Amino acid sequence: MTAALHVLQAGIHTTVQDMGRTGCRAIGVPVSGALDATALRLANLVAGNEPDCAGLEMLYSGATLEVVRGSARIAVACADATIESARGGTRELSAWHSATLRSGERLRIRTIARTAAAYVAVEGGFALAPRLGSLSTYTPGRLGGMEGHALRARDELPLCLAAPRERAERHLSSAPILRVPGTVRVLLGPQADRFDEQSIERFLNAQYKVTPASNRTGLRLEGPSLQHENDYDLLSEGVVDGSIQVPGSGQPVVLIADHPTVGGYPKIATAISADIAAIGRLRIGSTVRFGAVDESLAASARKEEDAWFDSVRASMRECES
Repeated sequence: MTAALHVLQAGIHTTVQDMGRTGCRAIGVPVSGALDATALRLANLVAGNEPDCAGLEMLYSGATLEVVRGSARIAVACADATIESARGGTRELSAWHSATLRSGERLRIRTIARTAAAYVAVEGGFALAPRLGSLSTYTPGRLGGMEGHALRARDELPLCLAAPRERAERHLSSAPILRVPGTVRVLLGPQADRFDEQSIERFLNAQYKVTPASNRTGLRLEGPSLQHENDYDLLSEGVVDGSIQVPGSGQPVVLIADHPTVGGYPKIATAISADIAAIGRLRIGSTVRFGAVDESLAASARKEEDAWFDSVRASMRECES
């Protein structure tokens, strides 16, 4: 019998996610993967994994997990946690710190307040079978993770390691502040010409709210309506993370992790790659604006984001015993 995480409480929507299922869009399979790839990568580094190792993504509310038949080293991103012993004692675990849980100990993720998602990485990862090269869960297609569904109470996630490696615990001494964007930077198009000038101006100056109709496929926004020049239907064509479609309602939809591979609505703009992880942090009810940039600034922003990540990774330190 292998060590495992036993799910006592699953939270609202907890799934296994890695960096996504690449190379399958030609056959209609979305990439999926973590909404906030930056947070998962950092949690993995603290836990002692490669950045692309699969972890648990928890949306809006945390899970309660018990280690069974072994022990496990974990790290939590974007939320604080409580570790409960089998005898009733507790200890606190701050975000961006690793900790080892013995058999029978429980990890309880507390309120996820500032961002939409929190992540738990386990040293060594999960002993699950990849589907099309990834462990990422795509629930509409029942693919990956735990048989393609969000975690449920009494699920058990088998671990690759029966016990953590012998080393000191780690933490990020420069605790990252993951920004929740007030403004998302975009490149206009590829169908900006399908909107009148007033709608383009409105899109770039108005404030939009993330509605409860949002999910891992897209952030559905509510705000000033955008008018199409002609018909709002297109022949379906490829879409990417950050594509901002405008259907007949005139309300924009920002495509995120589980978005389909093609779409038939005009795309007024596309979010730059440096802002994709930040978009995944937007909670229902939060507001956002859009700002147009050129390709040169988008490339510079990508380099700045990568340099920031490297500086945070360089702040890794061993915890004092």
